[in-house]
Order: sequence, then C-alpha cells, then structure tokens
Amino acid sequence: MDIIKTLTEEFGLKTWQVENTVNLIDEGNTIPFIARYRKEAHGTLDDQVLRELNTRLEYLRNLDKRREEILHSITEQGKLTPELEADIGKAETLAKLEDLYRPYKQKRRTRATMAKEKGLDPLAQAIWTHSIKGDLASAAAEFIDEEKGVATAEEALAGASDILAEQMSDSAELRGRLREMVLQSGTLDAKAAKDEDSVYAQYYDYSERVGKVAGHRVLAVDRGEKEGFLKVSVGFDRDKALHCMDRTLIKSKGTETDRFLLAAAEDAYDRLIQPSVEREIRSYLTDAACTGAIKVFAQNLRPLLMAPPVKNKVVLALDPGYRMGCKVAVVDGTGAVLDTAVIYVTQGDFKYQQAKDTLKKLILKHKVEVLSIGNGTASKETELFAVEVIGELKREAGRTLSYMVVSEAGASVYSASKLAAEEFPQYDVNLRSAVSIGRRLQDPLAELVKIDPKAIGVGQYQHDMPQKQLTEALDGVVEDCVNAVGADLNTASPSLLSHIAGINGTVAKNIVAYREENGAFTSRAQLKRVPKLGPKAYEQCAGFLRVPESKNVLDNTGVHPESYGIAKELLALCGYTLADISSKKVSTFVEDVKKMGYNDLALKLGCGVPTLQDILKELSKPGRDPREELPPPLLRSDVMDLKDLKQGMELKGTVRNVIDFGAFVDIGVHEDGLVHISQISDKYIKHPSEVLSVGDIVTVKILDVDIKRGRISLTMKGVKQ
Repeated sequence: MDIIKTLTEEFGLKTWQVENTVNLIDEGNTIPFIARYRKEAHGTLDDQVLRELNTRLEYLRNLDKRREEILHSITEQGKLTPELEADIGKAETLAKLEDLYRPYKQKRRTRATMAKEKGLDPLAQAIWTHSIKGDLASAAAEFIDEEKGVATAEEALAGASDILAEQMSDSAELRGRLREMVLQSGTLDAKAAKDEDSVYAQYYDYSERVGKVAGHRVLAVDRGEKEGFLKVSVGFDRDKALHCMDRTLIKSKGTETDRFLLAAAEDAYDRLIQPSVEREIRSYLTDAACTGAIKVFAQNLRPLLMAPPVKNKVVLALDPGYRMGCKVAVVDGTGAVLDTAVIYVTQGDFKYQQAKDTLKKLILKHKVEVLSIGNGTASKETELFAVEVIGELKREAGRTLSYMVVSEAGASVYSASKLAAEEFPQYDVNLRSAVSIGRRLQDPLAELVKIDPKAIGVGQYQHDMPQKQLTEALDGVVEDCVNAVGADLNTASPSLLSHIAGINGTVAKNIVAYREENGAFTSRAQLKRVPKLGPKAYEQCAGFLRVPESKNVLDNTGVHPESYGIAKELLALCGYTLADISSKKVSTFVEDVKKMGYNDLALKLGCGVPTLQDILKELSKPGRDPREELPPPLLRSDVMDLKDLKQGMELKGTVRNVIDFGAFVDIGVHEDGLVHISQISDKYIKHPSEVLSVGDIVTVKILDVDIKRGRISLTMKGVKQ
C-alpha cells in the first residue's frame, strides 16, 4: 500500500504536505512543535489535523505490518496464489485482511477439522465442484472407513457437510456482503432481561436500524446488557442471508448436489456465520460509538482547559459539604494560599451566623474580590449562603463581590493524590480540594492538568470507553492546550511542565529542582543545563516556555530561539529594537510590516510567510495569553431558585457539557438545564458541537420546569445570541 498516496486522498492534502509531515513525525518531532514551528513544511495544518493524520499513519503502518505477516504465513503453507496475493495487497482494512486470512488460520479443533481427519475432504470438494457422477449416497459410500470412524454413507455426507459449512463461513466475499446487508437493513434489538424498573426502561422493547442508531444509544444498550437489565441482539432476515449465500457461492439450479449445498449453507449460517457476524456488527457499532464519544469528550475538554483565567484576583474558594462542613481557602493572585477555615452552613442558625462572621472576616482581611464555589454536595445551600454574605458586605462595607460556581469534577481525586500531598503537606485532603477549586477559577488550565483528564467529566460513558484510546485522545488535547498557552518557566508546576512538547515527567521534575537549587531562570538558554534535557528536547520545548525575568524580551514570547535572528532583523528593518518591544513603543509595528509586504519581507528574511506572521504577532504582544482573547467567564452576584423560573423567561448561562443529544447549561439555579439538540438551532444540525462548546456563554429560554424531578428544559430557538 502506498501510505502517502492514501493519506493524501483521505485528508484532501497535497503530496508534499503529507510527505513532509510524515518525515517530521519520523524524526521524533512532537505534534505541538510541528504545528507551531514547521508551518511551511506542512502548509499550516492545525494540531488536530496533524494528530488525526498521525493516528491514521499508525493504523496504515500496522495494517501493512499485518499484511506482511499474513503473506508470510500463507506462503509458508504453500497456498499463496497470485490472485490471493493481489486481494491481500488491495485490502484497506484489518477486517478485510482477517477475512482473507480466515481459511488459512490455525484453527482450534472443529467439526470440520475432525471430518478432514476422517479423510472426508475429497468428498466435500467433489460435492463443492459438482464433479460427482451419480447420486451422492453412492459417492459417499466409497468413504466408509470404520477405522477412521465413518460407519455409513450418511456419516460421510454429514462430515462433508461440516467441511463445506466451515468453507462457506470462511468466504471473505460472503462475509463482506453479509456485513454490508446487516449494516444497511439489520436492526439492533433489546428486550428486558429483568422484570423490574431501571434507567434502561426505554430499551425494554427497543429496535432500531443498525445504520441509523445513534452512538449514545449503542453505549446505553451495551451498559444495560452488561448490568444484566437487557438482552441485546442484532436482527436480520434469515431468508435474505441464505439467498445471498446462494447467489454468492452456490448459484443453485435445483440439483441434488445444489440441495445438499443449500442445506450445508443453512447450517453454516445458523451455526457459524450468524453468531460471528452478529458479534462483528455489535463490535463495529460499539467501536464507532466509542470513537464518536471520545471525539465529543476531546471537543468538550479543549474549551474547558482553554477557559479564560480570572487573573490577579484574590479568590475565596468554598468546597461545600454537609457533615464535614464547608472547607474554605483564600488564595492570592498567584495562587498562593493565604488562609484556610472550615465553616458549617447547614447545621443550625448559630453555626450559620458563625460561618457568616468567619467568611466576612476572611474577605475583608485579605481583600477578596471573587468567590469560587464547588458544584458538589451542598453546593446549592452554600451558593445561597454566599449570596447572602455578598449582599450584607455590600450594605455594611460597600464591598462589591461576585462569584462563580465551578465544576469540582476530579478535585477529590487530585486532593487525595501524591501530587497534592507533595504540594500541600500542611493541609488535609479536604482543604487541598478547596485550594484546587479556587485555583480552577484563577487558571483552569494550570490546575486541571494535575488531574487525569478522564476524571474531569465533560463527556458521556467515559468509563465504558477503550481506556488506551481515550487516554491518548485526551492527553493529546491537554498537550495541545498547554503548548498553545505556554508556561512560565519559573512558576509552572511539574504537572504543567510535563505537558510541554519534548518534556516528560522526569525532565519536568529536573527543571523544578534546577530552579530551586539555582534560583529563577534568567534565560531560555539555561534550560540546556537541566539534567536529561538534551538538544532535541530543547528544540521541542524552548518556544513554549516563557521567561518573564529574562533580559531578552524574546524569551517571554512564542518566538523560537532558532528564529531570534529573524525577529531582530525584522525589527531593524522597521526601525525598532528589542528595547522598543520591552517598552511597548511599537504601536505602528504591524502596519509598518504590512506596508512592506509579507512575501517580499519573508524572502528578504529567509523565512516563510507563516513564520513571519507568527513572529509579528508575538512581537506586537509579548507574553500574550490566547485565552484572554475569549469572552470572560460569567460571574454572578445573586442566585435564583428553581421555583423562580417561569416558562418563556430568558436567561444567560454557561455551557457545562455537550453530548450527542444536547447540551447542559448552568443558568444559576444549581440544576443545569438541558437544551435538546432539536432546540439548539433554527437550522438542522447533526451534532450539538456544530453550534456549542463547553464554556460558551449563551442566552436560553425556559421551555419547562419539572420541580419534582429537578429538570429544566431550555431552548435557543428564536433567542437572540
């Protein structure tokens, strides 16, 4: 297989783009480095396309490897024909390859292998090729051999039938056709396995065309079966399948031999093919559903990690709780812990008043500007309490405060981790969680990288996913986000540094150890002195690490050290110096470059236009954070109750999760409302992600409120955004 040609056609790219990208990957370059600093080589493909191309490249290479293994095995058996070799060479999927290899695979002991051991294969092949003269019984009588266990002609024919059934089952052409037929007209069916109510009740009498079933329903049915509530099967017309077998393999004319072959075909279908194809179809549906769910999870994770930070503000974080109380942590603008406390909001009036007094003192003492409230147990009561405190402080002290309810998914995982214990040995598990909730508001990316992405909870059925595939996809998103923002070399945690291109966990710890021993880094070049950080790692990571303390302003930009000479020359051509960049005396810099013309300037500087444009962007805004260009998070100062909601009311909210059938939106009443996919847009959409992303601020209208069940139905149709 010509892998370059295949990738070029599948991705709609030019040959040189694919060739250069594959070469860059093979040279050991990371995806973030390739995406950011080798744009000319691949034609400015973004990191997501590069990752998809890399994943497909691995698949095709594994396919070729398996192809060679199969060819070698069949050759050793002396059964490789030019036609079979050509078919194997043309196979485009692992499933097709395995279909072709099936007849030559070492099989466990089957009815067919036992019949062959009795010497009945010649009889089976004679029937298959219609070369028997006379009736079958007479022909079969010649194979009676009591020593081999064939006592009658009937036993000989039964053995021949077993051989033919397995032979038909092994037909790659037949299996391919049957799979296609089932995918087009088969059904996924579910029935109740228990006579009791459950969350799977809607699937107790369920049937849907295989080709139309949505991924989230496949995963729901799979889980219901796993938990013992459902019996699941794939329905398909048996007569159609047998007709397909006749048309493909037998082409019956009604002779005795044809009738025998049709009977063998029925046995092959019922005993071998149908159960096997059903397993394959179920596996195909599950794999496709998992791939879709993983894609949605990754899409949701990206905007969550890239949520705009609430920078340079003193935050008071509240980790709600009933019996153990509400944990409080105050963190300064850099995330350092200033104070901690435990208050009791739900245990009577006296403790409630004590809690208010404690919170007010902490807010006034540390000049707190914003509150961050976790959305877990007792969040509603804590939010109402916080709003009351905010109102009293405004009246009593003229202090204006706002708050935000943040997702605390994974906070408990982090707080009990070895990493948290190393970071906050002086605090117990509960207070560490409060610190994390505060920092999530200040810098979501820096805090969330400390947590396994699977624990962040912005997908569906993540525990049912193939974990290796899910981990690779989510780790890729984390890596892309961290490198898009960059990291401060002197303040970044080992967790954050370990996601920078070219840096693994060991090197990240070595960087932190180096700065603790030698003081803050004063230049990027100092990275070369860090143990185990070699030239290749330096090349990959340097551009993504910022050193605000450096005398060279370029060390605090996304300009790669390899392009420092180009950056200085560009400044000189426009009449500026690095000192002008530091003092921000470059107000007309961008316009100056545009007047000179990108193409001519790039040619003069000896670089590509994409590199020139990136350098220009970095020099015009040194130390820029791409997250600051996004809409700020929605902060609140009051709270509503579910009972306050009325049909037709319009509210602003934050998208918390996007799934196959809709999106959940936080509108400030503790319970997230659901915007069903049919209510997201006035136009038809295939998936909610076409319109919405996690973190989006949207305006929604109340359709219905079910107070008893705590459910809110929302719409965006006809609502001005």
